[in-house]
Amino acid sequence: MRISIIIPAHNEADFLKECLDSFVSQTHIPNEVIIVDDNSSDATFKIATDYAKNFGWIKVVQRKSIDEHVPGKKVVDTFNFGLKYASDHNLIGKFDADIILPPNYFESVLNHFQSNWKLGMCSGLLYIKKGENWVYEHIADKNHIRGPIKLYHKACFDKIGGLLSGVGWDTVDVLLAKYHNFEALTDTSLQVKHLRPTGHGYSTKKYQSKGEALYKMRYGIILTKIAALKMAWQAKSPRLYIQIIIGYLKASINQCPRFVTSKEGAFIRKYRWQGIAQKLQ
Repeated sequence: MRISIIIPAHNEADFLKECLDSFVSQTHIPNEVIIVDDNSSDATFKIATDYAKNFGWIKVVQRKSIDEHVPGKKVVDTFNFGLKYASDHNLIGKFDADIILPPNYFESVLNHFQSNWKLGMCSGLLYIKKGENWVYEHIADKNHIRGPIKLYHKACFDKIGGLLSGVGWDTVDVLLAKYHNFEALTDTSLQVKHLRPTGHGYSTKKYQSKGEALYKMRYGIILTKIAALKMAWQAKSPRLYIQIIIGYLKASINQCPRFVTSKEGAFIRKYRWQGIAQKLQ
């Protein structure tokens, strides 16, 4: 299986070297890693090009975009820009530039894909540093494949229509994969270091975008309240719950375009309710 990895990077000079060192040290090297320098004003492009000079399987392209961080949309648009430069592949990955992979990451994930033809996406788990220890970044269940370390089988990627541009893309992709009868797997033995915790620099507007995403995924108000309560609990922020609900209601009033069809939305709600029922048993 040929592996192509795309790394969107905007001002990632503080983390990119450690990230790429972990790629270079893999027991199974990806066939190509494409770093997309998205309008960086720091040394991101220089660091990336230095690695590309030494490793033929690392490529660097540049994209010009706005400086403002638009959650979900900016990173997906940058990924899609890089996708145009990808060679033929069986597995396509969207990885962040602020992670450190364990040396056996791609070897292990490749084994999972080769042993299960229904596997649509696979990843390890993200850990953040607390004091002297690396602890699980508990903003999602351990069975959820996180946005910074997404690896898809091309058949699944094509079936779900690629990545949707906006907050919630890394949730709706899993739900659509399951809708199309693909499986998703997190390998808990693969502990990935996340150098910059998720949500760093989030504003009220960005928190509200989470509620908008739930509306676009057709959760409905009851499931949205449950999801918002869970996210607020994990983040230890009552304010987050309020902002998510406000974002959902604004999206509903404005009739924002949906991520999924009515049929897909019905499947998503049923799947979520089944998950809740299983946890209550």
